[in-house]
Amino acid sequence: MHTVVVGTSGTTAEDVIAVARGNARVELSGEALDALARAREIVDALAAKPEPVYGVSTGFGALASRHISPELRAQLQRNIVRSHAAGMGPRVEREVVRALMFLRLKTVASGHTGVRPSVAQTMADVLNAGITPVVHEYGSLGCSGDLAPLSHCALALMGEGDAEGPDGVVRPAGELLAEAGIEPVELREKEGLALLNGTDGMLGMLVMALADLGKLYTSADITAALTLEALLGTEKVLQPELHAIRPHPGQGASAANMAAVLKGSGLTGHFQEESAPRVQDAYSVRCAPQVAGAGRDTMAHAALVASRELAAAVDNPVVLPDGRVESNGNFHGAPVAYVLDFLAIAAADLGSIAERRTDRLLDKNRSHGLPPFLADDAGVDSGLMIAQYTQAALVSEMKRLAVPASADSIPSSAMQEDHVSMGWSAARKLRTAVDNLTRIIAIELYAATRAIELRHGLTAAPASLAAIGAARAAGVQGPGPDRFLAPDLAAADEFVRTGALVAAVEGVTGPLA
Repeated sequence: MHTVVVGTSGTTAEDVIAVARGNARVELSGEALDALARAREIVDALAAKPEPVYGVSTGFGALASRHISPELRAQLQRNIVRSHAAGMGPRVEREVVRALMFLRLKTVASGHTGVRPSVAQTMADVLNAGITPVVHEYGSLGCSGDLAPLSHCALALMGEGDAEGPDGVVRPAGELLAEAGIEPVELREKEGLALLNGTDGMLGMLVMALADLGKLYTSADITAALTLEALLGTEKVLQPELHAIRPHPGQGASAANMAAVLKGSGLTGHFQEESAPRVQDAYSVRCAPQVAGAGRDTMAHAALVASRELAAAVDNPVVLPDGRVESNGNFHGAPVAYVLDFLAIAAADLGSIAERRTDRLLDKNRSHGLPPFLADDAGVDSGLMIAQYTQAALVSEMKRLAVPASADSIPSSAMQEDHVSMGWSAARKLRTAVDNLTRIIAIELYAATRAIELRHGLTAAPASLAAIGAARAAGVQGPGPDRFLAPDLAAADEFVRTGALVAAVEGVTGPLA
């Protein structure tokens, strides 16, 4: 089994995905264990002093002014976890919770939180045992960290609350820990707060969304190229010298992808052979690299933000190398929240342009000789008419999901936390947007491959033929009389979602961007 070693200097996106989705084993490095022990000595020394220190010997948030006596501090740490585990709504996906726990462990292992090595080891043990705390949809404002989600995870470390076992059955966390031979933690000064105070949920969802969107943007370049072929468009707009004079990297990459797919096509460049010759393709075809490219550049910026956050130690207060324990605002989720919203905007626009291309394929007045709705016997058959309705409904939902969550703020904690990021909400809606974008691209794929096969006497590019052949083998059926369409669309969705579309095309073109 793949093992991810957690040190003091953060982690990588690849490691997050390996733990969250691949169930990789987690180990703490010797360096991390040493850093944890050193930081804990500092916290223990501060706890022994009569002067109050926030998070060590005081209350939290608006209650930070109360000095807590030593005999009540363990109770304080338990209480903060119990009271903050106040989430509601549906369960959050297993992969999100595993990313959440792993990224909190990443910060704990930095040696800046003051958590004992034994607590960090228990966090790793719970991950390795396949125990996943039940975390709910609602409860995080994305400031002071993803408090409620992280509290539900910390509650499970204490042997309380519910969790999903490795068999997928939800049971009391204490039972699952006992079966795995894991002792519940007894929290001490600073530790309850340290387990709750991070941007880990929104960051984990950002990392996974970037991985998924990377495949989807390549898939969208492929489907755009297939549509260009099906509409007898021109590939001349993809010439690299045209994109070099507007040097956005993403635009150039998308244009190069489309050009690679279309190499050797017998369907492109038929403008002058029609009764109504075109000078230019419609924007949804001609500007595909510009729109997808802008999204690619947005992803590059989001990946930069994610890499910085993956290297960060997010907690309040933090233990500094010189022994100081200082309050700070690094738990504010604004940097992550913004890029989550940016990605939702870009995804909505990519879905929108894909839907416009699909609609053009189905309209006999704009499809340059294709049958209405790509139907077998138009009038008797409706063809893909309602597939486009489904796509349009998904696009409409994408536009609603593109409304920024990070532009909102609801004050909390008696106005102590008077400006919050709403980054968790931005991440949750982005996950829905990514799912919807997959479906939108799948419907364009379904329409474009059918349209190409209806261009009798003309031969598509080798890469296009490879995509069509692989799609048909995967259960995405071709032209013919009307049939129950939902299974075909589900097969197309799976074909895109798993990366099979990209793999089929890259078998001809070589690696795409």
